[in-house]
Order: sequence, then structure tokens, then C-alpha cells
Amino acid sequence: MDLSTYQWRLTGYTPHSWKIGRTLEEDIEVTPEVAAVPVHVPGSVHGALLQAGHLPDWNVGLNARACEWVDHRDWIYSVDIPRTDFAKGRPRRLRCLGLDGFGRVLFNRQTVGTFRNGFVPHDFDLSQVELQDTNTIEIIFDDLPRYIGTPCFSSEIHDFKARFNYTWDWMPRNVQTGIWDSVTIACDGDIDTEGVTIRTGYDAEQSSGELRLRVPKAEGIQTLRLTVEGVVEQTFGADTLADGVTLEGLAVRPWFCNGLGEQMLYSFSIQWLDSDGEVRASREDRVGFKHVDWRLCEPSPQGADPWICVLNGQDVFQVGVNWTPIRAHYADVTEADYRERLETYRGIGFNVLRVWGGAFLEKDIFYRLCDELGFLVWQEFPLSSSGPDNQPPQRPDTIRVLCDTARSYIRRRRHHVSLLLWSGGNELMTAMDGSRGGGLPLGIEHPTLAALGKVCSEQDPDRRYIPTSPSGPRFRADAEAFGQGLHWDVHGPWKMPGATRAEAQAYWDRDDALFRSETGAPGCSSIDILKKYYPGCDLLPVSTENPYWRRTFAWIDEKNYVADHGHVPESIEDYARWSQAHQAEALIMALDSALRRFPAIGGFILWMGHDSFPCPANTSILDFHGKPKPAALAIRDRLSRYWEESRVSSTV
Repeated sequence: MDLSTYQWRLTGYTPHSWKIGRTLEEDIEVTPEVAAVPVHVPGSVHGALLQAGHLPDWNVGLNARACEWVDHRDWIYSVDIPRTDFAKGRPRRLRCLGLDGFGRVLFNRQTVGTFRNGFVPHDFDLSQVELQDTNTIEIIFDDLPRYIGTPCFSSEIHDFKARFNYTWDWMPRNVQTGIWDSVTIACDGDIDTEGVTIRTGYDAEQSSGELRLRVPKAEGIQTLRLTVEGVVEQTFGADTLADGVTLEGLAVRPWFCNGLGEQMLYSFSIQWLDSDGEVRASREDRVGFKHVDWRLCEPSPQGADPWICVLNGQDVFQVGVNWTPIRAHYADVTEADYRERLETYRGIGFNVLRVWGGAFLEKDIFYRLCDELGFLVWQEFPLSSSGPDNQPPQRPDTIRVLCDTARSYIRRRRHHVSLLLWSGGNELMTAMDGSRGGGLPLGIEHPTLAALGKVCSEQDPDRRYIPTSPSGPRFRADAEAFGQGLHWDVHGPWKMPGATRAEAQAYWDRDDALFRSETGAPGCSSIDILKKYYPGCDLLPVSTENPYWRRTFAWIDEKNYVADHGHVPESIEDYARWSQAHQAEALIMALDSALRRFPAIGGFILWMGHDSFPCPANTSILDFHGKPKPAALAIRDRLSRYWEESRVSSTV
């Protein structure tokens, strides 16, 4: 039963007050602070309150400050289900794929479980609760972390909720609460279709595919029917698939990333049949077949990590963006929103997305679209830097929860052909030592990152695991250390390096990094964004004196404007035009360097892709509406020539 089709309501309470009257022993009902309003499931508290007129648009001006009270209340999502809706079987299990926050679940006012991890699915046993004519489910969010954003101390964070919501250099405090993925009820005869292990491979020399499959046993199931459309249809005994089978020599065509070839996908299904041959359950998906090797850049310093991705025998120049959530309240993001962003990136010519560790495991639709559109996905586990302290927590109980979370990530996403590698997290490093390079990237010797690596090797041994990004001897590439073999996978710069364009060009001409997984430059939002979200606001001066710029102070670039023009901006239109042109120039200079150097460098990933909040300026190349800035258009033109030249070269 998909509960998204039911009419849900949302009520808000001062903390703990809802508990009066929520037990069978009490006969008291407390008046909520926020009376019931309709809410979508999936959907966020903020979204429902905005629709009901209880909140201003947090994207406008400084309105986000007027919304901060929301995560200091308790919120209850509730739905009523008639007894007649359970005619086909008794309710056994409530499954929630995404609960963003901490709390508990009640069924007919009896507690059936609690949750404290926003990154994993939660199952709740309903079988022991007596059915009534009208049955009420209440999902209660009542215990959110106070602050886990940046700056903070990563080693002291033990709460499993997306950190970017709590303030980042491109996001004001805007803490999501809510149900961000599907909610279903399984009734009698429940079969765990999600427990299926699907792994594929491709042999480029033999031009054939491989499928490895394991299906957990299910009560009353005798046989399972496997179909890969146009490739294989076969029936197995339930015991056979419980032990696992491997099908080799499949006549399939390989999956390639954008720019290299077609995204071949095959319809895949499993049917569970009982002793009478009746289908009791089924799972349908799409699978692709690929093989990945990693080889050293040419040249590479001794002991360096390999950064050339070889896909089905072809070297890939990895180029793309760091992916952050489309919106702060990602519970409200639709499939159409995902498709629009991803098709834009495909049109620019990108082939890789790094899903950043300060957010969450994206919804399955993101990975399905990456399969379809040809993106290789770096997936990070939910760990990230904070500023003063960038080391992962090491408490044994926290490591256990992190490992359980990693297992959940892998089990839910490993069947996607787009998935390229796993990473322990973003910018995990030793203590900042005051040097220009700051801390040094942590390696597999760190106990938390070692534990996550072990989970990856057990659950997804065919894919690469890196402890963190950046990785290797240095965090960033220092011009004074070029030629010393210290720059493997590095981050930065996030502005044009050097005091002049000549210095910037000299930096890129001497670059020796093996991979650049974060490189960026700030660019102003377009004038229509500024007018829409800062109506009546004076956006001059472009400095920290102005509260609208102060929130994202890192991306103020007024000094370079003054250096180019000899005076401060006289209008925001002048600054916006200059800023966007400056961003395009800086990024093309960096991209051209990487394209020229390949295969001495494995790839180039921009920080960042799109705005999740309408910042006056940010390093994003798509604005808040998903519209390309001039930098994105310049990159599109450059990559279009590159991919065309690559196709001509490969044909010759």
C-alpha cells in the first residue's frame, strides 16, 4: 500500500506537549500550536507551512531568519486508513524510506518504534496492534540536533542528519523536517523484494555481459522467474537463488558514459512464484553492463593512486560537477526537477557527478536518471569537513551506525550501472596546522575510514573505495610545490589563482595534479534572480557591510572588480555582468589546462553545480532556477569541441 495517495495532515506542537493524550491511559487532547494543515508525503514541514500561509518564502531577502522557529517545534504527520483498505491482508510492516529527523511512530496511539537516522530506511512492526474501523498512523518528529553545520567540529558530530541545512557557505540555516521519501505498508504475504543483490559486469574482449544474482528466501515461494528483456529468461528454484547464481556470456551491449557512447539499459524483472505457479510478488528495474579499470596517469609519481578511469577498455576524461541537493527542503523535489537539472548537465557535456558528503543519499530516481543519461557517480558517505576540525568521529557506537548506514547506501544503490565509486566523505583531514595547505587528507589508516572501506569491500567488492576526497599527500595544489609529486586528487582553487591573469595562466600551465575533484570560481546570480529574490533590497555595496552578501561572504569578489575597473561597482547590473564573465574566464582557463594535460590528469570536477538557495553570488554554474550562467555556456561550447574531436580521433 503506497500511502502517498492518502490525505495526510500536519500539526505542530511546543516540544513534548503532544505527549499528553497520546497514550491509551489518558483522555486529554492538547491544542496544537499550529492547527492541522494538509501535507504531501513525501513532503517537508516547511513546504506545508508555506502553502498554508504560516511561513514567508525563505528564499526571499532575509526571510530565512523568520523561519528558524520551525525546527524548534515538534511536528506530527498523521493519516487515517479505513479497516476496509486492509481487506487483502493484515498490516504487518510500515516502511519509511526517508525520515529527516529523529522521533517515533504511533499506530492507533501505540508506539511501534523510534528513529534516529535521516539517511536510512526504517521499518516498524504493525502486526501486534489491534485494528479499528479507522486506523491512524502518526509519524512524530520531536528531537532535532541543535547545530551540525559549519563551522563545527566534525569529530564531535554523532547525529545522522544532512548537515548542509544547518548553514554552509552557500546556504543559510534552513533545517528540513519531514518525510522525504516513500511510505508504504506491507500486508500478509510480505516478500522482501528490496533484499535482492544484483551485480553486473562486462567483458570487453569477449563482448559479453555477466549477471550475479542473490535472492533471500521467502515463505511459500518455490521458484523465481528471472527476465532480462531480449537477453535471458530463466526459472530457478528458490534455494538456488538464495545461494546466488552467476550468468555469464550474455549477449548484451555495454553501457557508456555521456560523450563516449550509448547508455544501453535492459529491462530486468524477478517474479516470486508459489507452489501453484501464482506470482506472489515481483520486482522490476533496469540494468546496464560495464567494466571499469583504473590506471596511473602518465606520468605519475611513485606510489600515486591511479586516476585514469578505463570504461569498457576506453580511457575516460572525467568532467562534471559536485552535486548538492537541488533544494534545502529536498523532500519537495520532484522527478521533473531532477530530470531538468540532469538533462542540463548532460547538454553541457558532463559525464561525472560527485554526490557530496555534507548532504544525503539521493533518491533512487536520481540514480535511475544517471543510468539513463550517462553520468558516472562518485557517492560519498555522510561525512564532511567543518572548518576548525575535519576529522570523522571515532566513538565506537558512532562508527557502528556509520557502517550500518554505509551498508544501507550500498544495498540500495549498487545495482545502478552509473555508480562508479564510494568515498568515505568530503575533505576529511588532519588538524589545520596554519600552513598554506592546511591539514593533510586522511587515509585508510583512520579507524572510521578503514571501517567504511571494509564495508565496501564486503558489500560491493567490484567498485573502488577512496577514504576521502581530496586524497594523497596534499589537500590543495600549491604552485610552490609543483613538480614534487605531491598533488594527487586535490581541491581548489575556488578563485582565479594569482593576483593577475598572467599569474593565473602560469599556475595552470605548471599544474601537476593527477585529479581535481573540486575547482571553482565565484559568479554572480543573474539579474532576474536578484530582482525576484531581493525585491527592494539594495545590493550595493558588494561587501560584508551588506547583510545580503554577508551570508555568503566567501564569494564576494569586489576587489577583482576594482582591479579591473579602478572603482567600486556603480550598479548591481555592472557587477553581475563583470562577475559572470570573470567566472567564465577563470573556469575555461582551468578546464583548458586539464583537457590539454589528459592523460597526465584523470579529470576535472567543478565546485559546484547549481544553487540550492538564491545566493547573490556563488561558485555554481547554474543559478537557483537551473538556468546556465555564462560560465556553463562557455564550458558547453568547449566540451562540445572536445567530444567531437575525441570521436574523430577514435574513428581514425
